[in-house]
Amino acid sequence: MAIYDRVKGVSRRDFFKIAGTYGMSSTLMAAGAFGGAMTAANLARAAESTYEKRFSKEAKHTLKLGAAGFNPQNLLIERAGVLDFARDLEARTDGEIRIEFIGNNQICNQLSCVEKTQQGITDMYAASTQNSAGGAPYLNVLDYAYMFRSRADQYYFLYHPKSVEILRDPLEKRHGLKFLFSHAELRGIQLGLSWEDKPTVTKLEELFGTKNRVTGTQLGRIAMEALNLNPVPIAWEETLDGLKQGLIDGAETWASAVAYANMSPVVSQCVDLKFFCGTEHTAMSASVFDSLDGALQDAVMESAYYAQSYVQAANEAALVNTVGFSHPHQGPDTIFAQNNVRVAALPEEEIKKAEEMCSPEFQPQLWEQWRERLNNWAGGIDTYQEIYDAVREHDVTLAENVEPRRWWKG
Repeated sequence: MAIYDRVKGVSRRDFFKIAGTYGMSSTLMAAGAFGGAMTAANLARAAESTYEKRFSKEAKHTLKLGAAGFNPQNLLIERAGVLDFARDLEARTDGEIRIEFIGNNQICNQLSCVEKTQQGITDMYAASTQNSAGGAPYLNVLDYAYMFRSRADQYYFLYHPKSVEILRDPLEKRHGLKFLFSHAELRGIQLGLSWEDKPTVTKLEELFGTKNRVTGTQLGRIAMEALNLNPVPIAWEETLDGLKQGLIDGAETWASAVAYANMSPVVSQCVDLKFFCGTEHTAMSASVFDSLDGALQDAVMESAYYAQSYVQAANEAALVNTVGFSHPHQGPDTIFAQNNVRVAALPEEEIKKAEEMCSPEFQPQLWEQWRERLNNWAGGIDTYQEIYDAVREHDVTLAENVEPRRWWKG
């Protein structure tokens, strides 16, 4: 779907007229700040104000940010924080850094955004770490099954100084990418319409033998095969059609991804399996970061910290209030409720059963090859055990209660 179709209340003609006057990035940033429907007139006023702020002085650096399929409207569903980061960085540097935001798969998609940044076509990108693992295999380090118990664990790790040693530094050394911030959810199985008339899934065994889409993550496939979930590699952009046509029973992804990608009409049950990471991250070229002077590097890090804490709070709220990822009650105006998507919250004993079937803790032999590879890339540390132990230092259960920390300051 073209980007102007996503800006509710503004016609294609008016949208491009405004973008032609004030530029696409200024128009998108203005639209992203609205939070609801708008008119052409108030979008134009906001775009003009945004443009004047952004171009009040000449930028030292203009950085291209390839943001896969994201736009101002779907970033209000999955709060990945990309536009918020861009706005904050421009304001924080008083316009010395200017971000050219290119979303809606116009310069790169979920699988290719990482490569476009590695090739120097873009300076930054936003996509899931799992889809980006094809171009940057070290990102698989986040995808050991049941290493994270909850979204609180995920955020705790992203803020943890250990994330520098275990995730950020090896990614930078091996793939030339600086990991900035990420949204955090855990993946489940999103069942298609063939499950519409079936009872809500309550047991793991009910999923055995189903055929499910898998991302670019190699580690995710290990878990799915161990759980008898028959992983089928399908590009994110083709998953909707796969579900619609019944080519697959379901897809492994997370709740807000279903909602933002307009998949809810073809999903009947969102099975909260929590079996590995769903992390929509934003990263930048390490060489571009290194080319900035010290003050601007500090600004990038502070804006990444701002975006990380913003995403943590905003996505937790959006999951309940916008997506409808809640059980047993959903708000009537949520995307899941309006599309009759049931949340199947498996009992703890079923989650434990899945963990015992597929996690490195209980099935170490399944992970040996990749674990050794990732450990070598990280300089010999035991990546799984280090992350596993780090996130079990805390006992916070709600993700919004995790204390934000500047991870690079130790």
